[in-house]
Order: sequence, then C-alpha cells, then structure tokens
Amino acid sequence: MLISKKSYYQGFTLIELLVVIAIIGIISTLAIVAFSGVRAKANDAKRKFELTQIGKFFSTTCYVPESGVGTYDLADLITELKAKDEKYRQLISIIPHDPKSGSETKANYIYIVNDDKKCTLYGNLENANEKNTLNISEPTPGAGNGVFESATSGVNGTKKYFQVTN
Repeated sequence: MLISKKSYYQGFTLIELLVVIAIIGIISTLAIVAFSGVRAKANDAKRKFELTQIGKFFSTTCYVPESGVGTYDLADLITELKAKDEKYRQLISIIPHDPKSGSETKANYIYIVNDDKKCTLYGNLENANEKNTLNISEPTPGAGNGVFESATSGVNGTKKYFQVTN
C-alpha cells in the first residue's frame, strides 16, 4: 500500500506545538497578573459595603455587649444578638465576614466600643495602594468613616484599614 505525500504531512510538528503552548502560557501569566489586582479591589469593595451597612446599625446606638466595653469580632457580636432576640435572628441570617480571611465563626471585622459609648467597626483591606482618608493610625471610635494606615499589617497582609464609626 502506498502512502501519499499529502497524508504524510498532515498535522503539526513538535516544535509548532511547543511554540503554541509557550504562547498560551505567556498570555495566561499576563492575564493572571492583570486580574489579581482586580480581585483585591473587588474584595475591598465588598468589605467597605458590608462594614458600612453593619456599621450603620451598630453606630446608631453603639451597642454594648454583655461583656461590657472592649474589642469584639463581629461574628461573636452577631451571635450574641441573635441569641438575645428573635428579631435579630430573622434580620441577620448570614454573618458578614471578610471575603479573604473570614469565616462564619471568625468574621475578621472588629468592633470596638469604649466607655464614652462611642464605637467603631473596621476591617483590613487587601489593596495596599488605597488612599488614606483619615488622619489616624489605629481604629478610633468617633474619628470618622474611611481608610487609614496602621503601623502593623493585618490579616490580609496590608497596613490599610477601613472603619465606620459614630
């Protein structure tokens, strides 16, 4: 049986396949690098939204937990509220938590209430390039809403934080 030259030359050579795989690898790497900053910004937008919504609720009355003034994880605070009152169980079905480092049992959103009945709710941001809007270096009840830079990095690896306060 004779093999025609035409059928013998069909297909790709090993060199052609390796070049295509290398090009796809380069494009994939560039896409991952380009979109990694987008994910951090999206997570920060979610953090800001959740902190603002929950912060409005807590800052109107500056809720003081049963343990008194101090620093609390939001998950513990909401669990206490839900145990206290049926309306909170119905109102808050899911505990908001940090999209990168939080969970249902540890939100990594922190609530501070002080003796002056002032409070703040804050979380660590992922985008280290976020512009500061507050002139503070630690979460401060009564210091306003916005972004500040701390001396230490938080759970998400940056020194940038967002706080909502009364």
